[in-house]
Amino acid sequence: MIYCYYIGVCLCLAILQTAVLPYVPLLDKFYDLTIAFVIYLGLYRPLRDGLILAFFLGFIMDNLSGSPFGLYLTTYCWLLIGVKWITTLIQVGNRVLLALIVAVGVFIQNCIFIAIFAMLGADSTMPVGALRTVSIQIIWALGTGPLMLMLFRYSQGGLDHLALGIFARRSNHHA
Repeated sequence: MIYCYYIGVCLCLAILQTAVLPYVPLLDKFYDLTIAFVIYLGLYRPLRDGLILAFFLGFIMDNLSGSPFGLYLTTYCWLLIGVKWITTLIQVGNRVLLALIVAVGVFIQNCIFIAIFAMLGADSTMPVGALRTVSIQIIWALGTGPLMLMLFRYSQGGLDHLALGIFARRSNHHA
C-alpha cells in the first residue's frame, strides 16, 4: 500500500510540476517540487526503496518535461545518494538544516542542468535570467522546503494510521 502512495505522489508531483506550476504567474519560477520528495526519500526511506522511486520519478519527469532523456533520472539518483551520505555525517532533525538541504538540492539540480546543457552544446552562454531564477528558487526552497518534507511525512503517517485501522478492523471482524 505504501508503494501505491509513493507512486501516486510521484505522479501528482510530476503533473503539478510540468502542467500546473509553469502557468501560475507567482509560481512559474518555483523550484522543482520533486526535489523535496527525493530528499524526503533520502531522509526517511531505505536506500533501495529510495533509488527505485527516484528512478521511477526521474523517468516520468524525463518523459513529461521534454528534457534530454536521463537528465532528471541522473539528478534524482545522485541527489538521493548525496542525502543518504550526508545523513551519515550529520543528524538532520531541525528545520534549518532541512531548509538548507532542500536549498542545496535545488542548487545542485540547477548546476547539473547547466552542466548537461553546456556539454550538449545547447547555447554555450547562460541565459540572462538564469542566476536570478536560481536565486528565486533557492529562496523558495529555504522557505517551503521543510514544509514540503513535513507534508510528505505527515501524509505518509496518516496513510499508515489509516491502513492500521483498516487492518485492525478486518482482524477483529474475522476473529
